[in-house]
This record gives sequence, C-alpha cells and structure tokens, in this order.
Amino acid sequence: MFCRESSSSLQTLNIAKSVNSLFPNPSALIKPISVGGRDKLCRRRRQNLGGRCKVTSSQSNIDQKAKIVKEKVKKIKVKGYITAKEGTLLEGLGWTRPLDDITDIRGRSLLVELISTKTDTHTLMEKDPVEDYAQRVWFEAPDEKYECVFDMPEDFGTVGAIRVQNQHHKEMFIKEMELELPSGSVTFTSKRIFFSNKSYLPNETPGPLKKLRKQELETLQGKNRERDGEFTKYERVYDYDVYNDVGDPDRDVELARPVIGGLSHPYPRRCKTGRKLCDKDPSSEKRYGEFYVPRDEEFSTDKGNSFTSKAILAALPSVFPQIECALLDPRSPFPHFKSIEDLFEVGIQLPKDAGLLPMIPRLIKAVAEAQDDLLQFDPPVLLNKDRFSWIRDDEFARQTLAGLNPYSIQLVEEWPLKSELDPAVYGDPNSLITWEIVEKEIRGVMSVDEALKNKRLFMLDYHDLLLPYVNKVRELDDTTLYASRTLFFLSDDSTLRPVAIELTRPPDVNRPQWKQVFTPGYDATSCWLWKLAKTHAVAHDAGYHQLISHWLRTHCCTELYIIAANRQLSAMHPIYRLLHPHFRYTMEINARARQSLINAGGIIESCFWPGKYSVELSSDVYGKLWRFDKEGLPADLIRRGLAVEDETAEHRVRLTIPDYPFANDGLMLWDALKEWITDYVNHYYPDAGLIMLDEELQGWWSEVRNIGHGDKKDEPCVVKKIAWVASGHHAAVNFGQYGYGGYFPNRPTTTRIKMPVEEPTEEELKEFYEQPEKVLLNTFPSQKQATTVMVTLDLLSTHSPDEEYLGEEPEAFWANEPVIYAAYERFKGRLQYLEGVIDERNVNVSLKNRAGAGVVKYELLKPISEPGVTGMGVPYSVSI
Repeated sequence: MFCRESSSSLQTLNIAKSVNSLFPNPSALIKPISVGGRDKLCRRRRQNLGGRCKVTSSQSNIDQKAKIVKEKVKKIKVKGYITAKEGTLLEGLGWTRPLDDITDIRGRSLLVELISTKTDTHTLMEKDPVEDYAQRVWFEAPDEKYECVFDMPEDFGTVGAIRVQNQHHKEMFIKEMELELPSGSVTFTSKRIFFSNKSYLPNETPGPLKKLRKQELETLQGKNRERDGEFTKYERVYDYDVYNDVGDPDRDVELARPVIGGLSHPYPRRCKTGRKLCDKDPSSEKRYGEFYVPRDEEFSTDKGNSFTSKAILAALPSVFPQIECALLDPRSPFPHFKSIEDLFEVGIQLPKDAGLLPMIPRLIKAVAEAQDDLLQFDPPVLLNKDRFSWIRDDEFARQTLAGLNPYSIQLVEEWPLKSELDPAVYGDPNSLITWEIVEKEIRGVMSVDEALKNKRLFMLDYHDLLLPYVNKVRELDDTTLYASRTLFFLSDDSTLRPVAIELTRPPDVNRPQWKQVFTPGYDATSCWLWKLAKTHAVAHDAGYHQLISHWLRTHCCTELYIIAANRQLSAMHPIYRLLHPHFRYTMEINARARQSLINAGGIIESCFWPGKYSVELSSDVYGKLWRFDKEGLPADLIRRGLAVEDETAEHRVRLTIPDYPFANDGLMLWDALKEWITDYVNHYYPDAGLIMLDEELQGWWSEVRNIGHGDKKDEPCVVKKIAWVASGHHAAVNFGQYGYGGYFPNRPTTTRIKMPVEEPTEEELKEFYEQPEKVLLNTFPSQKQATTVMVTLDLLSTHSPDEEYLGEEPEAFWANEPVIYAAYERFKGRLQYLEGVIDERNVNVSLKNRAGAGVVKYELLKPISEPGVTGMGVPYSVSI
C-alpha cells in the first residue's frame, strides 16, 4: 500500500505476520521529514498515544516507580531488517540523493518503533514503544536493505503495530520488515496502518491500540487534513462525490454533461478529488492531469509496468490517433470482409514514429523484412474456432447464455407483448410480434399458450429502455438507433432458437411511429433483412453489456463499498480483512475509466451507440432496475425468470434453461463463496446480536446505504453479494471481451445507418437489392471505431502478471487464524473441484451451449488463469 502524510504526523505501518513466508501484498510508501527534532517528536508521540500532557505529583511517583522497575527488567536484543526502495526510478536521481546518502551514513535513515498490545501494569497505560534508527546496510537496485536493533524488555508483550518515520527527502516503498525474535524469525509485510494479524472487533481491541485504531480512521476520513481543497496523490483520504467530472465544458461546450448522481440522475457515488469547479458550468468539476485516488488504491509496481497498467490506460487517447493515421479512411466503413480479416492476417503498417504503440506488445508484430512495425491483431478465440459462426442463428442465441452478456436474457411471462411507456409520447404500445408469427417460426411444435405455460419463450428486451433515446441518438452524427425486442424459443435440447426481432422508432414532430418485425428468412431478401436486424439487436446488447452489466453493476457499484470500508472499518476489523482482497485496484481502474473510457468524447461515447448519452443511460437503468437484494446470483436468476426456488435442487434453485453455462458454473462459485464467507463471519459473530453492537460495521453499512447508494437507501445488502459482484460477476462479463468482441462483426458496438426498409428512398432500396453486403458493412462501426474498440477490448481482457485469483493464496490474516485458515482451505478445495467440473462440462457434447464442433468452451468462471488474454480466471477484485 502507499501512504504519505504531512511531516507533523507519525507513520504507522500495519503488521502482517507469517513465519518463514512472504506474501505479495502491496508496498507501503512513506513521506520523508526533516532530520532532527527527536525530543519534540517523542513528546508528541506520548501525547498521541497516552494523552499525558500534565504530570501530577501522584503520577510522578508512579512514573518514578515504573522507571525503577523498568531498569530492573531484563532486555533482549531484537534485530529488524527492512527492505525498501525509493518511490520512483527518477526520484533516486534527484539532487537530494547526496543528502539521503549522508543520512544513511549517519545511521538515521528510518526511525522505527515497535508498539505493544500490552498495558503497563504499573501505570495502567500503554507501554512506551521500543525504537531504533534503521541504517542502510545493503543496496542492489531497485531494493535497499536497512537494519535496526531494538532493546526490547522481556515483558514487552506482542508487537501490535510498527511505526516507521522516513528521514529521507524522498518517498520510499517499504516492501517488508523482518524481526529476529527469540521464538524465531518473523516477517512482516506492510500496508500503511496494519496492525497485528489478529483481527479484533471494536470492543475487543487491546487498550494500547484503541487510540491508534480511531486515529487511523480519522485520517482516512480526512479529519486530520491540514488544508482544504484538492487532494494530492500522496494523501489517503476517502470521501464521496457525484459523477460531475465526466464532462469538460471549459474545454468545449459540446463536452458538457449533466451531473450523474442525485434525484434527477440517480447513481452510485465515486471517490472525491476536491478539484475546483468549472468556469462555464459550476456544477461540474475541472478535468486535468491524473485523477486522485488514495495512495493505497494505486496499482502495484508489477501491474504498473505491465501492458495492462495505468500507463497504457493513460496512453490510449494518444495511441488511437496513431492508429487513425495508419488507416486509409478511418471514418469510412471497411470496404469488404477481406479487409476486416486482414487486421488479423496482414496487419496495418504503422508510421516510423509510432511512439506509444510499441507499448502494446500483444498487438504489435515486427515483420523481419520490413523496417516498420505492423499493427496486427491476434485472432480472437471465436475466429480461431469457427470464422463463420457469427453468421449463424444458433451462435447468436448461444451467446445470450454463454457469451459476454448472460445477464439480459429473461423469461416471457405475459402475452401479448406491450410497452409500459406513455402512448401519447411514444406511440402504439402494442407489439407487432403476434401469435401467428411465433407459431409459424416454431413450426407448430406447440401453441403460444403452451409455450408460455411450459416456459419456452425468452427475450432480450431493450424496448422501453431505448425508446426514449432513439430520437436523441439519431440527432448525433454517423449513428442510428431503434428500440428492440428479440424473441427466442427454448428447444428440447436446451438451446434457444431466434424467432423474431422487432425494431421500433417512436414518433417525432414530423413522422409517425415506425415499427417492423423481422424473422429468419427463407429467401434472399428476408435473409438479408434478418441479418441486418440481428446486427442492430446485437449492438443494443453490446452497449447494454458495457454500460450496465459491466461498468455500472461491477466497477461503479464496488467503488462506494471501498470508500465506506476505509472510512468506517479499521484495518484490523475482520470484515475489512475479508473484503479487502475484493477491493484491490478498483478505484484506480475506475479513475482511469473516468479519464478516457466513459468521459465526454471518450472511447465509449465515440464507439458505442448511446454516444453522449452513455452515462445518462446507465443512470436510468440504475434508477429503474438496480436493487441491492437482486445482485446475488440466485436472486438475479429468479428475477429474470431463469430460475425458481427449489429447496430440493443442488443449489436451492432450479434453472429454467438446464444448459445455461454461466448459471451452472456461477451457482457453484456462488455456493463456494457463500460457505466461505458464512464460516468466516460466524467465527467472529457467533451471536447475531454482536453485529448490532459493532459500531464500525454499523457505520460502514450506514454510509453504504445513505451516502454511497444514497439514491437507493431503502434497500438491503449482504457481504457475500459484494464479494460475488467483484469476483464472479465481473469475471463473467470482462475477460471474454476480446474473445467475443475482438472480431467486431460478431459484437458490433454501434450501428450507423437505419434498416433499408424504414421509409426508404429509391437509391437506398436499389443499393440494398444490388449490394446487400455493402449495406451491412455500412451498418457496422467505422474503421476507426472498430480498431479503437479492438485495442481497448484486448487491453481490458488481459490478466496482469500480479493478478490475485480466488482460492490461489490465502491472505496473511487468514493463514494465521486456524479456524479461518481451515475454512479457506475448504473454499480452495471447492474451487479446485469447480475447475474439474468445468473441464468435464466443456467436453460433454450433449451440453450444446458449451461444447460441439467449433463451439467456444465456457471457461470464464474457471478460478485460475495464466497472465494474458485467456478467457478464464476469476480475480478477487475488479482489477481491470
């Protein structure tokens, strides 16, 4: 973890104890202060720890007696070794380095204090810390080693915390500290304020640590800030704000965006940055430089140096113009399908001054006979398996259950289909998908009544969500939009068959409502119209996936839990330690998203059909559909009619579609998480009444409900749902993005022209009849949009080398508590079993939604993965 405070405050590092083992926890970054002032520092320390500002005569006698006793207490020598490195590579080359070397020679590099959990039996107050200066004894770039020797009283007790003060002029990363105790060597890895491995509920905290616990929370809440205004990158303050930094009106009035969060646009809260408000719009925040996130939330060095790092995310806006320059006509469509395939087989020749592009090594392939590099995309798994699968209806349907967005398919429970929007504004609410159309397409297998009764009709329903945006989006350049319904019939073999797609355009001041139903064709014209209708429907699903299933429900909703946890739960709180792995890197990746992905004019607005209304659309869905109690997997499936409660079933729910790969694997993962979290929580809260008495836990939940989700404060939530959303949910919608979306005809992110039968001109009809392939290519994203999305999806689908996966390694706190460690080992065993089950299912050809000729295996919920684009692996957190 990173940390930096003002020179007037002490630096307290947490301890993560593990005998003879090192854990890859993030490093601690501490701020330098000037050399000297030790007496003043010690006086301030005594005030902070013991509050002893005045000394009475009786207290003086007690202190005198205590001093005599202390002098008689036998002391032991304890050596400590600290491995550290400077904050950045460039900082080590600065003019202050000679001063730091002098400090090292003088033996005053780091002031280290050991704080006991034991109370002094004579003063009934905290024991005085044991301290020594650590001197640098070894250097090998980039690491440095420091040694200190403590005279520790035999009755000092357990070390509850370590406090380190940096005497250097430059920041330093504290990677680990090792103490050579009489009982053996013990290694501590540091995370800012990180107390002993033993977790404590607030009322069980050892007396000497209570004040430290409270002071740390006050620091994280910003109560100890010495100034107001913008937060600096060195601070560790967690606070809330609305999404008022997506737009940039001071740069361009066209980049102004409404504030998202509040009564008019309900939304979860983000991390506050404290920046000044815009000159042209006082409700919006200025945008410049890097967005603030607390130091403890930043990427580690390994992740920062990998091509999935914040460096590449920050570089994306600069990379795309270079790609655009290499394209012949970036704003035009691809002229033919061969030119799309050439992106994978031939590549795009880059200019000699490609600059930042070589930072993306997976996409840049050097050609031996050419001096220039090529931008050549790796073929996604879908293309490698079956390059024509995207054309087929069965694959179109299969991907609703085993593709990128398995969260939208729902059971049809009412007939006829009907809009709930105001007909005076949006036109006739009745759908044109009639009984006759359905029965014709299912070839008389059963009537519609029977299909409804037997739960055979399913739908992707984006009608009422999109209809209010259709006319607004159509006013934007180079894009179009419909409201859509896509109807499927469930076959006996558990596969879905597309039945009909309805596209609707609402009325406007000049035209009446337009709508039409398209079905799988049996002649050339109807086949091409069906193909074009599918393109629109899939684009709608792609936009919903990115903005709702992915961004809103995982990234966006997780951030506020992190803010609340750091503000209200001490680092030694058992629930904080349970949730902390699920929070890793999320705030940093979200800050990067606000900078270049969801911002005005950013990648999402430029390449997905909602355009400038992207975040506003996700706010609408949040206000209408998002609920705390439906974010767990079983509740989500039941809400969509994909499962019913059944206590006799394996997971206590029975699936409506038996071969539903996401749900089948997901329910096993959900149950494993549920058992692990239940065992963990029950260990610390054997009596449910303890939860009500836990003031930190109650404070955390109060902030989550009333501030973080302030627009949804009347709804319930539990810890296991947070863990699921950050791990299983996010993995299911993220790490297959390049595999399914890398070949963009399979998942177009926008459509640029309307259907050729919507009030066509003679020229439009002529072009459609004579060159229907050209109409399809013109409907797809432009060359610039497609390649931009491909680069982005490749990046976002990549596991970094330092990823932490569910069930891979236990946290240090868990490993040192026997009951918790045993529960974790059971959790790990269940995940290993899940991997085997997934492998077996993926070779069972009777499961047609995940196995068969050219079918992409469903591996998104396999817990462990190698680095790179693998289409598998479930990290603890929303880390990319």
